[in-house]
Parts: sequence; structure tokens; C-alpha cells
Amino acid sequence: MLTAACSGPTAGPTAEPAPPPPPQAAPPSAPPDQPAALPPACPLLPKPEAEALAGTPLVDGVESNPASPQCLYAGPTSGPVAQVEVFVGDGAKKFLDIDREHAHEFTEVPGIGEEAHAEDNAIFARVGRTWFAVRLVRLNDPARNAPALVTAATAVAGRL
Repeated sequence: MLTAACSGPTAGPTAEPAPPPPPQAAPPSAPPDQPAALPPACPLLPKPEAEALAGTPLVDGVESNPASPQCLYAGPTSGPVAQVEVFVGDGAKKFLDIDREHAHEFTEVPGIGEEAHAEDNAIFARVGRTWFAVRLVRLNDPARNAPALVTAATAVAGRL
């Protein structure tokens, strides 16, 4: 003997179809004036490329706070003096703004992102809404570093 139970009225020929479920809300995204999550800075300029920029061996990069990504490659304690820094996001833009406030001289650098500005031993650029900066510390004539700095900044822009 089989017994079946129902917990509600049965649908008969006069039952109306259930309304469709409400549409799913789109997942939240970054506001239009802010870029999506920022990438870590060290992978944007890997150590071999940082060493090519510096012209000397460097220690492994040290990554900073993910909310304001920065990467620091320092020269070895045995010398020579060298340091490569990569900044991503608002920190890079603030760095540019401060240097402008202090009347640093800039030149435009075509071909890197939507805009790029160079000063001695640093390039600031924007890719979409994301700013980045690459800075080199060396005790030599900054003009000697300019071509390698453009190469490094171009590589970073291509990875954003």
C-alpha cells in the first residue's frame, strides 16, 4: 500500500503559472572614477628588468601594502648604490603631484600609456585610470639612465 501526502493545494488545470524569479543583481564593481583592484607592484617590473634598469645586481623586491602597491629593489650592501622603486595607484599620482608642486622639470614621453611624464630618474604614467611610477636611484648622470627608464616604464604599462 502506498501513501502520499501533500502540504498544499495541488495544481490543477486552472492554476496560474508562478511568476519568474526576480533578475539577479549584477556583482558590485569599482565606481567609475576608481580603478579596479590594483596589482602587486613587483611583478610589473620583475627583478631581471629592474637590474637591467639599474645596471647592477639588486636584492629581491620587497612589496608593500596592497592598498597602495609599491615595490623596492635595493642594491646589495657591497655596492654600488642603486635602488629601483615601482609605485602603483594613488601613491604614484601623489608622487607626481608633489614633484610638480616643487617645480620639478618634466618632459612628455610618448608611447607609454595614455600619458607619461619624465623627470630625472623617474617616469610617471597613466594606463586607463591607473597611475604608476618607476624611479631609479643611482649616483650617475640621469641622462645616461633615461633610455633604460623608458624601456622599464613601457614594460610596466604593458602589464597593467
